Amino acid sequence: MDSELEAKILDILDRHRIMTIATLRPDGWPQATTVGYASVGLTLYFLCALDSQKAANLAHDDRVSLTIDHDTPDLMAITGLSMAALAEAVTDRAEAETALRLMPAKYPASTTLPMPMPGPDEVRIFRLTPVVISVLDYAKGFGHSDLVTV
Repeated sequence: MDSELEAKILDILDRHRIMTIATLRPDGWPQATTVGYASVGLTLYFLCALDSQKAANLAHDDRVSLTIDHDTPDLMAITGLSMAALAEAVTDRAEAETALRLMPAKYPASTTLPMPMPGPDEVRIFRLTPVVISVLDYAKGFGHSDLVTV
């Protein structure tokens, strides 16, 4: 991946804090949900309830698709990314604690959370490792995207 495209991907990841993630239900139907995320480089982390449908889906099939973008009134200013990634439950306690510390840092204007941040034993934390990333940038032309295999 060239450095300019990687910088654009990292900028998009840094500027946003929610994504839509699609997992596969055991019956084969996709399930798309909005979740908060944090990232370190190209690796993304998100958490969900221990007994959530997302956690059950990922126990069945670790493949996900996700999108990160924002609304804009200017059609030619649309930017974002979509990603095919592999999800893995974080089992290392130190990595889980790091991921949990990264989440509230995405909300710097908030000095306190409305509730206590859950501990690693109270939620399921997933690490997403990208396989393919599509970077959408209409400033380069209507519907323009650059495809990157990681």
